[in-house]
Amino acid sequence: MSDSGDTEILISGGGFAGLALGIALASAGYEARVIEAGDTARFRESAFDGRVSAIAPDIRRMLETLGVWQGIAEFQTVGDIVVSGGTVEGGASPFFLHFGENDRGRAAFDMVENRFLRTALLDKAHATPGLTVTPSARVTAAVSARTGVTARLSTDETCRARLLVAAEGRDSPLREAYGIKTSGWSYRQWGIVCTVEHERPHEGVAQEYFLPSGSFAILPMTGNRASLVWAEREDLAPAFLALNDADFDAEIARRFTDFLGRTRVVGDRFGYPLSVQLARTYIAERFALVGDAAHVVHPLAGQGLNLGLRDVAALAEAVADAGRLGLDIGSAAPLDAYQRRRRIDATLMAATTDALNRLFSNDNAPLRAIRETGLGLVNAVPPLRRLLARAAAGDSTDAPRLLQGVAL
Repeated sequence: MSDSGDTEILISGGGFAGLALGIALASAGYEARVIEAGDTARFRESAFDGRVSAIAPDIRRMLETLGVWQGIAEFQTVGDIVVSGGTVEGGASPFFLHFGENDRGRAAFDMVENRFLRTALLDKAHATPGLTVTPSARVTAAVSARTGVTARLSTDETCRARLLVAAEGRDSPLREAYGIKTSGWSYRQWGIVCTVEHERPHEGVAQEYFLPSGSFAILPMTGNRASLVWAEREDLAPAFLALNDADFDAEIARRFTDFLGRTRVVGDRFGYPLSVQLARTYIAERFALVGDAAHVVHPLAGQGLNLGLRDVAALAEAVADAGRLGLDIGSAAPLDAYQRRRRIDATLMAATTDALNRLFSNDNAPLRAIRETGLGLVNAVPPLRRLLARAAAGDSTDAPRLLQGVAL
């Protein structure tokens, strides 16, 4: 077994959260190493696969501050969001909620294709002094002690660090190795994700359409394109995914209605079971979880990536502040500060999306009347609309500095 030397922070997982954390910490003057199981050269593949992300305004500020946003090839700004309900057979309800630029004075969010965000993060990572990205490798074991962490890699190396971070996704092996349990449940729904081309321009307006089987989000992309995030019953979703192109396009059109004209699916279709999963703790001795390793929520609010990158901002700030005070950056104090800041936010988001999904994803007549009346009332009260818009944007005066656009 060879010795690969020391680093200050070792990050397992080179996805969005792992790369962003490495960039943030290295930009603050720390040595960081990101270990990624996949081949990072494939991150630069130009083929469009249909996957996109909604970037909230606070996350855009962070990415701009880190020098990542400037490398994103293209994006679509979304100025307004319309939330409504209805049925496939009966069409949309006359009650709706509309909020956006008029409620906040700026755009609601930006839609970015994942391939562009991956490339921008990787380019910035390679250009950041103090940050090393090791592809095609995994952290296979780790032991935390009072003085540091010793990790074993799949490349037969050992690496010592002051702090180990798992950014490995919802099935994090390190979370399990550190004995951190999770709580959660299945929604008995699948998420179907694809991209459509449409005849008429979307004008930068997103639609969140609640059907009895689940939410149907229409998220504008560049050109006459939109990303669909369709929550469907688990017993029906596989059959929809198995349809030929013409029949699948027809099912999309039934839910899309004709406000954007004719539609056609482009790129791949993706389907996956929907569930909520919350780690019971985000930290252990010299160890922290970020992103999906810490929390997975229902996608109806499009907040999964944003939650994970808010973890990054909070952990990076806790580490940087501890270092400035002369404290051990892997000790309990900064990790406790990180957990206090993030667990409440993620738990509230999980509870909110869960409640919305349960309220809207059914065809119960009394509940339908209540929710439609509620949408209409909130739409008629501007202060309530502004409150919702600020919450979705991550606006907070006590947010981590990176989310406010301030360097560490």
